Amino acid sequence: MKSQQSTQMMKPATAAKKLGVYLPATPASFQEGAVSRAELNELQANPPEWLRELRLNGPHPRPVVAAKLGVSIAGLARGGVTEPLTTEQIEALKQEQPEWLEKERATQAEVRKEGARLKKLKKEKESGAERG
Repeated sequence: MKSQQSTQMMKPATAAKKLGVYLPATPASFQEGAVSRAELNELQANPPEWLRELRLNGPHPRPVVAAKLGVSIAGLARGGVTEPLTTEQIEALKQEQPEWLEKERATQAEVRKEGARLKKLKKEKESGAERG
């Protein structure tokens, strides 16, 4: 009997998300078929040329664009970026440093700082509770 994990299939959109690529830019054969966990693992371990190319040059999905720019997905939307961008377009934005990008990067930095502060506070409370 096969293990359930090896036969579990995922939709192409889910697989594309896990691979960090923009589904409409993938080959038709990828978009039209289901992907098994084993196939996904193989794509991650030994990416074919199309996958390497997409990861390198895009177009990239919004979560990847946001990460490359150091902003949130909501920050992208506030900045008017609603479409996937290529690596070249992302680099151009970094060079231009539009006002919205600077503002969103600062916001994101504050969010990270606050998250770290809360994490530290929680850790301190937990270690205090263990002693008390």
